[in-house]
Amino acid sequence: MTIRLLIADDHEVVRCGLRNLIAGTEIEIIAEATSGNEAVEKALSENPGVVLLDVRMPNGDGLNALGRIKLDRPDLPVVMLSTYDNPTYVARAVALGAAGYVLKGATRDKLLSTIRTAAKGESAWTREELRRVTGALATPRLNADVEVPLTQRESEVLRQLALGLTNKEIAQTLHISYETVKEHVQHILRKVGVSDRTQAAVWAVRKGLV
Repeated sequence: MTIRLLIADDHEVVRCGLRNLIAGTEIEIIAEATSGNEAVEKALSENPGVVLLDVRMPNGDGLNALGRIKLDRPDLPVVMLSTYDNPTYVARAVALGAAGYVLKGATRDKLLSTIRTAAKGESAWTREELRRVTGALATPRLNADVEVPLTQRESEVLRQLALGLTNKEIAQTLHISYETVKEHVQHILRKVGVSDRTQAAVWAVRKGLV
């Protein structure tokens, strides 16, 4: 049975590589997208069986696109594709309902088996991937509907943190010092009641902040 695949990546060389890897299989690329917004639009208009979605893209990054796709088509399997083995990205992908997460350095067999597993409606997450984020997803405080009094600047820092940015990248984005960012992150972790950035990112996702 043919698997109808939508691929979304802003780099032409990556899309071309994916086409070559998939050629000659039962997987048919029915559409391509180069931004998060275009990925959402085509996921809803082209009726794919699986979406392969890059994490970092312009105009609505892949994780935001994942959340929007899942709102309209909760049963559509979405596999995240990334250069980055970033636990924050993985935790957000799990929290938002992705079917799996494949690194761009993965083998052809790994890529194909993940797409096939997702197409059957099954989870393509490995035990190791889930074990890395289980602590973050199971933290009791994350499930409690508690109002946390974050300042406007703390909320801005938390949003950037949940997008997977480092303290240095957050400092550059918000035009504040690295030391100030470190201070804000410590305040955020204390106020939210979590022990690390990944847990804070999951909390932000569940609160709809990203």
